[in-house]
Order: sequence, then C-alpha cells, then structure tokens
Amino acid sequence: MPVSEKTFKQVALEDPEGQWELYCGELRRKPGMTYEHNDVAWNLALQLGQQIDRHAFHIRVNLGHVRRSSQSYYIPDVFVIPDELTLPLRGRMVLETYASPLPLVVEVLSRSTGDYDVEFKLGEYQARGDLEIWRIHPYERTLTTWRRQPDGSYSENIQTGGVVQPVALPNVTIDLDDLFE
Repeated sequence: MPVSEKTFKQVALEDPEGQWELYCGELRRKPGMTYEHNDVAWNLALQLGQQIDRHAFHIRVNLGHVRRSSQSYYIPDVFVIPDELTLPLRGRMVLETYASPLPLVVEVLSRSTGDYDVEFKLGEYQARGDLEIWRIHPYERTLTTWRRQPDGSYSENIQTGGVVQPVALPNVTIDLDDLFE
C-alpha cells in the first residue's frame, strides 16, 4: 500500500536523521555510505562553495529533497538551488523540498545505493527537467554528465579527469583530478 505524501512529510520531519525518501509511494531510508562516497560528495560541495555566488545559489549535501510528484521525493548527494526557490521555505517549519528544475543535481555512486541511483533516481531527475545531472563514480574515477538540451532530451558525456564546467553555474569549474585525489 503506497504511503501518502502527507504521511511521508510527517515521517521525514519527525525523523530527519532517518533521511527518508519516497519512491513510487514506497518509504525508503537512504542507507549509510562509504568513505569514498562521502569524501567525494563533500569535496565537490567545497569546490562548488568556493566559487558560486552565495546570494544567488545554495548547496545541499545529503540534505533537503527534490520532488518529482506526490509519490516521489529524493535526497540527492549534492545539489545546487537558486536563491529564489528557497524564499518560500524560509522561516517556516516545513520539509525542505524543491519541485522546480535545478541547475545541478549530483549522485555519487556508492556500493550501497549504486543500482537504485542508476535505475531510478537519474531517470526521475531527467523527468523533473533538472538542467544538469551528474553521476560520480569514485572507484572508477569517472564523471557522467547529462545536460538538458533545448528539445528536452539529454546529452551524455563521460569524463575521467580534467576540468568540467556546469552549464547553469556561471564561472564555476570543478577539477576532477583534485576531486578524486
């Protein structure tokens, strides 16, 4: 029996440490992650944080939710939020959730969530219309990017090193060699 959106929000607010997600009405707890996963996600957030305009964008690392529908809420490993999307949430006791497409959503592959992230979350992010979606594989040291095209499709690219520039984040460059170091 599917869990309602109202029940999901209540569970997620009452147990924030549980890192609850909702997939097709099914309540799921985001599992613990490996050292490599956490290290790459944190280092990516640090690189982003040193470059973005803090008045224009905000960064979340394993916090907040993106909403695809009343039955689908996910916690990306890292995501960037335009400031204007945070305004309705400020000063209110509500679950931090974003339904609008975001400039960058990142999943870092973990042995505990790899199949789930690839099979479910990435397609949901594309269905949401997020502008750029990354999957970082810390063990193979690769970055796969999906960038939304004007016709709504996504172009896919794989990088193994060097510098990458997120298309929707002006003047931001991420050094993959440093990220994987």
